[in-house]
Amino acid sequence: MQQTITNKLTAAFAPSFLNVIDESENHRGHGGWREGGETHFRVQIAADKLQDLSRVNQHRAINEVLADELASTVHALAIEVRT
Repeated sequence: MQQTITNKLTAAFAPSFLNVIDESENHRGHGGWREGGETHFRVQIAADKLQDLSRVNQHRAINEVLADELASTVHALAIEVRT
């Protein structure tokens, strides 16, 4: 899943910086957590395509690209857009 997220965000935004972190183990026992992880992720991204958008629209754009993953495997996604 981590590689899928990386590939999709790279294709959509051509980021100058991208870090996708699987934080699933930090949420063991919490809602949405499953054995094997890949349920909770943090995305740190810097991309020109996101710079002129409001914070809400940045998050919407990222969520739209990852809609299939968020509807199935990924329970939580923390987003940090960097300049």
